[in-house]
Amino acid sequence: MIVDTLAIVGPGLIGGSFSLALKQAGAVREVLGVGRNPARLTVARELGLIDRAVDWAEAGQADCILLALPVGDTAAVLQSLAPHLKAGAIVTDAGSTKVNVIAAARAALGARVADFVPGHPIAGSEQSGPGAARADLYQGKKVVLTPQADTRAAALATVRALWEAAGAQVEMLQPDLHDRVFAAVSHLPHLAAFTLVDELAQRADSDTFFRFAASGFRDFTRIAGSSPEMWRDIALANREALLTELDAYVAALQSLRQAVAGDDADALLTLFSRARSAREHWIEKQDV
Repeated sequence: MIVDTLAIVGPGLIGGSFSLALKQAGAVREVLGVGRNPARLTVARELGLIDRAVDWAEAGQADCILLALPVGDTAAVLQSLAPHLKAGAIVTDAGSTKVNVIAAARAALGARVADFVPGHPIAGSEQSGPGAARADLYQGKKVVLTPQADTRAAALATVRALWEAAGAQVEMLQPDLHDRVFAAVSHLPHLAAFTLVDELAQRADSDTFFRFAASGFRDFTRIAGSSPEMWRDIALANREALLTELDAYVAALQSLRQAVAGDDADALLTLFSRARSAREHWIEKQDV
């Protein structure tokens, strides 16, 4: 057993899957749940994701607290939790952005920021809520931790051990590099999918387009089924890095448009071949 008690703020897909995996691994004795929606906490308890629903005061007495919530809620949640943290309690998160989360932690926790371990599991689904949780969500998946110079070594070791017990592969990144990387490979694709679906939906004859959309469209736009609230917060939290990636993508789309408009078959073939080769190389490395 790695920790005796774990509190999860927001026991949905991410937090609930973490709980199930740790329970299955025997890494935790009791899991407490905190959330703003009592009905969801009831479902989480019925599904075995948590053992009890508690308030902030009791959550702060847990050995480790995971924040599994929209990044826009981080500051308010940390402010509610901070007065109740017992000595040695570790706080970690699962947010998709890190620079803003770390700033919120420093503001809310003060000297106790040494007990905060910023994290980001690279796993998920377009589904959300307690009913989407599953014990194998993190098997073989990466989890990025972005500790600071003043992060307590024992806190970092505990969080790392918990993610490894859940089946994840833990890696370290600097927070600003994390946000730049995920603006490109996660945040931009989600925004592109949302935008394409919305653009088609706003057309007067949208039903006709959706009626003939098949598996390629479904695969490309699957992530547009994700939580709008979560992705709103991510887009705003990672604004600068995301704007850089949006500008680069718009420029690339403009080049593509020019190739199509100019009947430039060679340019199109070069772009498509280069992209396919890059993707195949990435897939091969993933399978190693």
